[in-house]
Amino acid sequence: MTGEAQRRRVRLADHGHGLAADVESLDDRDVVRASLHADAGPPPADARRRLVDAVLDLPQTRQRRKLEATLPLGDTETLSRLQARCQDERTRPAGATLLVDAELPCRDQTDQPGAPR
Repeated sequence: MTGEAQRRRVRLADHGHGLAADVESLDDRDVVRASLHADAGPPPADARRRLVDAVLDLPQTRQRRKLEATLPLGDTETLSRLQARCQDERTRPAGATLLVDAELPCRDQTDQPGAPR
C-alpha cells in the first residue's frame, strides 16, 4: 500500500448489545473492505441488518464498486442482507469467518426512489 488507508468504525449499541464494523478504503479506488462483528450473545432483532445498511450507506463505501467483507461464519442475517444489497457476491469460509466479495450497486440505482435496499 503506497498511500494512507481511510478507516472508519461503525458501532451500533442496542439494549446492551453491540455490533461494529471496521471499514477501510485503500488506494484501489474500486475496493472497500469491511469487517463486521458482534458482541457475544443474541443481538436485538434486525440489528445486523441495520449494521449492513450503515456500512453500505457510508460515503466512502458508496464511492466504490467492490466490497470485500469479513463476517462470522454462520451469521446468516448479515449475509442475507449483504446479498440483498449487493450484486454478484461470492463467499468462502476461512476458519471461523466468512469472506464475501461482492459488487456494490451503482450509485445511480441506490439514489433512485423505489430502488431496492
